[in-house]
Amino acid sequence: QVALLDIDICGPSIPKMMGLEGEQVHQSGSGWSPVYVEENLGVMSVGFLLSSPDDAVIWRGPKKNGLIKQFLRDVDWGEIDYLIVDTPPGTSDEHLSIVQYLSATHVDGAVIVTTPQEVSLQDVRKEINFCHKVKLPIIGVVENMSGFVCPKCKKESQIFPPTTGGAEKMCQNLNISLLGKVPLDPQIGKSCDRGQSFLAEAPESPATLSYRNIIQRIQEYCEQHQEKII
Repeated sequence: QVALLDIDICGPSIPKMMGLEGEQVHQSGSGWSPVYVEENLGVMSVGFLLSSPDDAVIWRGPKKNGLIKQFLRDVDWGEIDYLIVDTPPGTSDEHLSIVQYLSATHVDGAVIVTTPQEVSLQDVRKEINFCHKVKLPIIGVVENMSGFVCPKCKKESQIFPPTTGGAEKMCQNLNISLLGKVPLDPQIGKSCDRGQSFLAEAPESPATLSYRNIIQRIQEYCEQHQEKII
């Protein structure tokens, strides 16, 4: 049982990617009911509270923090095995709030996503530093858009050249796990726009295989982390 909480308050894209655009949150005696993609996957996002997906959310920190607290307190997830929190890029109010509110729950850790070029790695190093400062464990780093294999000639091209060694070199320098590299696949963007599962639509894609390996490594990490707590 998986719960997906979207706390990208100003840019909630999860409803679109999950095929849930236009859905609304319902209240019951036990709280807000998440919107379900499948029986074992529930979603909550500020996107469900907007009258239109084009509406801008222009909120300062305290109002964002209040909604995040309400999501954690009032959503009736039921019994879940994993809570996945999707955050915006950077180290802003949303990140501080979620770490603070979940501090007593023994969070397994953060999965940090980057692209290979140095301009992205600069921001990611700041996020890693943030995790260290707030004592949030780092499960590992995922390198997204890592090369492109032409479907016709099968030649691999680096669309975003790793001029300083990419995520692999950064992880070596900082002693952090590299969970995997996800190659560029145009089908990923198409699947997200249609709100359909890329893994189901392209089961043989190199990106799908990479996703599955990354998921397995995260599950193994979480299981080991829970054993240490127990």
